Amino acid sequence: MIEQKMDELKKKLIEEASLAERMVSDSIKGLLDKDDKALDEVVSELEPRMNDLEIEIDELCTNFIALYEPRAGALRTVLMILKMNNDLERIGDLAVNISTSSKYLIQHPQVKPLIDIPKMADEATKMLRDSIDAFINSNTQLAHEVCERDEIVDNLRDQILRELITYMTADPSTIERSIHLIKISRNLERVADLSTNIAEDVIFMVEGRIIKHHKDEKQA
Repeated sequence: MIEQKMDELKKKLIEEASLAERMVSDSIKGLLDKDDKALDEVVSELEPRMNDLEIEIDELCTNFIALYEPRAGALRTVLMILKMNNDLERIGDLAVNISTSSKYLIQHPQVKPLIDIPKMADEATKMLRDSIDAFINSNTQLAHEVCERDEIVDNLRDQILRELITYMTADPSTIERSIHLIKISRNLERVADLSTNIAEDVIFMVEGRIIKHHKDEKQA
């Protein structure tokens, strides 16, 4: 019975992670395609669904602990699901932030061709997907790879910032649009950070080792 309920919890978490990934992907696709309807859907339809899932998973975890009084590995897994649940909901919030900035940007001329932001989004969503796969399969090798790939996203963020500073300096009329692009890059960076947090938790769950995220001094 405990194993069955644990499987149900994991399936629900996979559903939440898939929704978080879709929200991030749709927010960037809406920007690239200038699709105002898709961006509105992230905010008005997908976010409420994410909030409902977070509440449902929280209640399922609480009930699981109360009913089965899990110990050792089972307890660590449930506590980890609770933490991941919170991280995934935050990723949904970040996708909403991206959609909000994207709605502004699609109404104005481009500052520059969008090259690095789609790359950031692609890498961040892959990190999210792989961190969840690492959890489901207790795959610490994949979890370590997720942590290592965080630097790729950081480098893209830095490159975007450098380029946009150049544009803003040369043409002050680009400042507001550039700031929205910077916000999007920072939100994507946070998606990668939270995915890395999940991967670190997998390593702790399986190996019993705490590895410090090299950016843990950053504010959430």
